[in-house]
Amino acid sequence: MTSIVEFAHALGHYNFLQSALMAAIMVGIMSGIIGSFIILRGMSLMGDALSHSVLPGVAVAYMLGINIMIGATVFGVVAAVLIGFVASHSKLKNDTSIGVVFSAFFALGFILISMAQSSTNLHHILFGNVLAVSDSDLIETFIVLAVVVIFVILFFKELQITSFDNTFAKSYGLNTSVIHYGLMIVLTLVTVSALQTVGIILVVAMLITPAATAFLWTNRLVNMLFLSSCFGAVASFIGLYLSYTMNWASGPAIVLVAAIIFLISFVVAPKQGFLAKLGVKNDKKA
Repeated sequence: MTSIVEFAHALGHYNFLQSALMAAIMVGIMSGIIGSFIILRGMSLMGDALSHSVLPGVAVAYMLGINIMIGATVFGVVAAVLIGFVASHSKLKNDTSIGVVFSAFFALGFILISMAQSSTNLHHILFGNVLAVSDSDLIETFIVLAVVVIFVILFFKELQITSFDNTFAKSYGLNTSVIHYGLMIVLTLVTVSALQTVGIILVVAMLITPAATAFLWTNRLVNMLFLSSCFGAVASFIGLYLSYTMNWASGPAIVLVAAIIFLISFVVAPKQGFLAKLGVKNDKKA
């Protein structure tokens, strides 16, 4: 209880902690929203690929002295386009093209960072450091959140149709490629925004875990989007609290909380949970 009081007191007195909390919650919300479409489309590996592919963009941005968001976004979009091009112009399956491209980009990122002799702490790039969020980072995160919300509102019907039945969407006359790459661009923006909070390695966990948790609780997309954003925000809040009070790294703490929420939901969710399915099996045997 004392630690909770201390955390609340610190929130009221330290601007850096207030900024960290706002950034973490915004990242949790946007990750939950976009992550819902990612898991419905069976594209979890693509989220992992983009999170790793932005590393060379971070290095190039540092060397050129420009905003990291710009460099990382460019390389993320290039990776998404390259993955699609390789998959559509060869006999390789999509997961194979993803593995080839993202591993190459990730390796290139490490080499560029070593060449640049960056003063940026690589540990923070990989695992995040939300307590070091600046005012400009906060503004950028808010802008990306706004882009995510506007994108989903404007193209909700198209995203819904293509997520559940891409073949029907094509026959319906929708340009599925445009929708796909539009989602990839937004996914890249979310990934870059989450770098400061959870880092490159753990971004995919924030994209997938809250959405997967929401999937266990509902069969409706609107409810899933709401629940996943809530789970992401709650995990971010509790994770930041643990990071501050226990002196844990912020990214792993947030992801660990998200995983615990998923585990609880996996057991107790009313329809898709382990206990519910176990009860159904027992009823059938009886």
